[in-house]
Amino acid sequence: MTRVLAAIVLGTSLASIVHAQSDNAFGVPTATNPQPSARIVAAAGSRAQGWLAQGRSEVLARHGVVATSDPLASEAGLEILRKGGNAIDAIVAAAAVLDVTSQNDTGIGGDLFALVWSAADQKLYALNSAGWAPEAWTREFFTEELGVTEMPDFGVNAATVPGAISGYDALLTRFGTLGFAETFERAARLAEEGWGQAERRHADLSRVQDRLRDDPDSAATFLVDGAVPPLYSIIRNPDLADALRLIQRDGRDAFYKGPIADAIVAKVQAGGGVMTHADLAEYTSEWIEPVSSSYHGYDIFQLPPPGQGFAALEMLNILEVCAPQHKVDLAALGPAHPDYWHFMVEAKKLAYSDLYAYNADPKFVDVPIEELLSKSYAASLCDRIDMNAASEPSVEGGLKGGTVYLTAADRWGNMVSLVHSVYDVYGSAVTIPPYGMILHNRGNPFSLDADHPNVVEPRKRPFHSIIAGFVMQGGAPLMTFGNMGGRVQPETHAQHMVNMIDHGMNVQMTTDAARFTHNQRSNVLAMEQQLEALVGTALRARGHDVKAVNGGAVGGYQGILFTPEPGLEAPVYGAQSIEQDAPVNGVYRVGSDHRKDGSAVGW
Repeated sequence: MTRVLAAIVLGTSLASIVHAQSDNAFGVPTATNPQPSARIVAAAGSRAQGWLAQGRSEVLARHGVVATSDPLASEAGLEILRKGGNAIDAIVAAAAVLDVTSQNDTGIGGDLFALVWSAADQKLYALNSAGWAPEAWTREFFTEELGVTEMPDFGVNAATVPGAISGYDALLTRFGTLGFAETFERAARLAEEGWGQAERRHADLSRVQDRLRDDPDSAATFLVDGAVPPLYSIIRNPDLADALRLIQRDGRDAFYKGPIADAIVAKVQAGGGVMTHADLAEYTSEWIEPVSSSYHGYDIFQLPPPGQGFAALEMLNILEVCAPQHKVDLAALGPAHPDYWHFMVEAKKLAYSDLYAYNADPKFVDVPIEELLSKSYAASLCDRIDMNAASEPSVEGGLKGGTVYLTAADRWGNMVSLVHSVYDVYGSAVTIPPYGMILHNRGNPFSLDADHPNVVEPRKRPFHSIIAGFVMQGGAPLMTFGNMGGRVQPETHAQHMVNMIDHGMNVQMTTDAARFTHNQRSNVLAMEQQLEALVGTALRARGHDVKAVNGGAVGGYQGILFTPEPGLEAPVYGAQSIEQDAPVNGVYRVGSDHRKDGSAVGW
């Protein structure tokens, strides 16, 4: 039936049929409807196999894999792997692209941490590249000279020394096969040539545009004629490209001792800050020992304080040790039962209370990690859980978040778990001219309470929200994983481990399943909509203050699982040198989160 005949049969005019089409055909935004897809009412489709609600299959590959929160970044890492670079080279290339396309979350003016499995050494290494406080950052500087009672949220006095470029340098120097010239090339070209403005970043920019307008350099860098660039428009940042080109040529010194350092100090001091050239020039990243605990026979590794990773381990300890006392079997209950979620949330409250009481830079205070991560300590907490009633957290606290987590593995068996951030959305909202880079606001989590372990002090690193995870079994590497998103990170790390170890979810399903996040300050339990609809009423009956949220509240995950060929007691890798092209003797399985535009790729 032709379109005209159909109109006659239905008793409508052709003009009305033509007019019925969308004003936003193909999802093209307009001034009256800048986010067209948000208004469409439609049912979601389902898969044809496995868990039907899973958004997509795992990515399986043997020569190398990369997972990030941006397809452009993932492809940059994959490009390096295909050219013969290793996972460390690839992770730097991918992160550098995120530094260009995702300054809402991260940037070269931020910090990073990493866990690196070295196939050559058969050892897991941890890198702390959190920037330290300027030498002049005393408690009195803030309380007396600035006259504040809390650390600034934004501005130059919320920014510690950025650690990211030092971190890249440490990774490439110790484990890489390439340098800044090769690993930064794709990022520099993107900054010069431009990239498309995606939905999530457009929404973040719209949300903080007033804050960015307060800094003329930020407004000039991220806004166009004072307005947010339209969705899907082409964004360029040639000033940032200049910074990346300098680092390609001169390495980390361009940032910490050269022209970029000069620009940072000039901007900070012009705004009433006290960061100096010495604060930048004397900064170095640190190779440290990871912390770990076991969960049902698997060894889970995290970065130590000042990162908050130990809270994930303590939460898992509580779940493992206290479950028998309360006659709880998480595997048997499954994630559709109210008892399951009540127990998870109560364990989280206990772990986060210790996190907010003790976490700080271990160079300045004694953080009792060995005790906090002991099974006996977890057992001492079990009687504080009441399976019939929600509790009030004994220690309150909370952090912000604007983070990327990314991971890579190669055909030689190297695996990298890396997290990178400017903390809040667009960090301090201060941009460093003429280099188009946002400065983070990692100083904000410091305390001005003289008796708190996290009180601000010169050259001290603040309480850090960003963490990276790693799983081993029997001394062999098994999985990299992480979940970006500020304070939600430890609780979501624990949820992913329970999903995969207790329930047998695959590395993609764990992120497609609904999650919760609990606010330790307000005691509000936020659950993604379908999960809240399933168990919210029952949890409210136990005293939980439950609210439904969308996926923006629970962060974004990436994970890589290594599965050796059957019959192998330990991974055996076909390629033993950079010249060889044999794949890993097994397969990498990769998952990535749709909540953050996640992309998992391999070859």
